[in-house]
Amino acid sequence: MLFWFFIHVLLVTFDGFNDEKQIVDVGVVLGNKVEIDGTPSDRLISRLEKTAELYSSGYFSYILVSGGVGVEGFDEAEVMKRYLVQKGIPDDKIITDSMGLNTRMTAQNTRKIMDAMGVKSVMVITQFYHISRTKLAFSQVGFDSVYSAHANYLEWRDCYSLFREFFAYYEYLLLNH
Repeated sequence: MLFWFFIHVLLVTFDGFNDEKQIVDVGVVLGNKVEIDGTPSDRLISRLEKTAELYSSGYFSYILVSGGVGVEGFDEAEVMKRYLVQKGIPDDKIITDSMGLNTRMTAQNTRKIMDAMGVKSVMVITQFYHISRTKLAFSQVGFDSVYSAHANYLEWRDCYSLFREFFAYYEYLLLNH
């Protein structure tokens, strides 16, 4: 079991740092903590900065920001949208999903929103350790190809997050609902 854990962590790390950038219809940035003063956390800022960079480089025409209301009381999606608008991204190019309370819900909500828009291709933007499970969740809701880019932010907490992702990945794999 320990050997499998080690191999899994290596594969997740490789997958997470190996960006699969492709021109797509929508870039989906997954939410994260908003600080008590209503500003995005450093981790969330790194996701938004990567998203703005990819949008400016022409990788997608629309951005979907997905998150929920955290314990701090702020709607992550609205905070993310406000940040991106301040970076010069047009308001009408940013779609908010305030019901993306977890990765699975973000995938399900994205599927519904994109079906309604009549668009198909997607790139997810999140931390490196979260890429594999995010791509799995999006595949489980019917996306044929899920491209990805990781946020340029590392911290010691990532060690814990890699440990947690091992169990979360297999929960998503085995309990697909």
